[in-house]
Amino acid sequence: MSNANSSFLKEMGITEWTSRESTPIEDLPSSSTVVSRQPAALSAQDPQTAQTPRFFWWFIGDQVQGDAQLLFQNIVRVLGLGAQEWSWVKPSDKLSAVMNSEHELPSVAFVFGGSAAQKITGERDALPQLRETVLAINSDGLEEIPVVATFDLSYLLSKPKDKALLWQDILLAKSVLQSL
Repeated sequence: MSNANSSFLKEMGITEWTSRESTPIEDLPSSSTVVSRQPAALSAQDPQTAQTPRFFWWFIGDQVQGDAQLLFQNIVRVLGLGAQEWSWVKPSDKLSAVMNSEHELPSVAFVFGGSAAQKITGERDALPQLRETVLAINSDGLEEIPVVATFDLSYLLSKPKDKALLWQDILLAKSVLQSL
């Protein structure tokens, strides 16, 4: 494990971690609204991969750059997601338009920031009340998609101790997927 990953995980309160994949994550494009990713094909040559169901994630939030982008890339690495298992969606996008496009529908949506979570879910509560709760997307045809809200990535850079709470939110999203 690299020193960068080790220090990131230590800040989140994780003492031990093993990566399932060591594939580098592509940089987020700065100009596109939604990063188009197609679902990963299961490999017939690798029985372990073929037996493990893979889920598609939407990460919803304002476009990230710099250190916030590095933090996001570390989140994707911790989740063990390949480049074809997730999409970035801006909260300003009309989700019904995204849903009707050729983009993969998510198994779970992970929302960064209170205002983005409110916009996506239609809830009025502040982020502390929205966290640690499985919400649903407030859009026709998307009500079956679970949503987990967490802190904005820029906020986490200024409050590194709250990265442990981010880890709790990641675990909640993973537990949602295990129940599907």
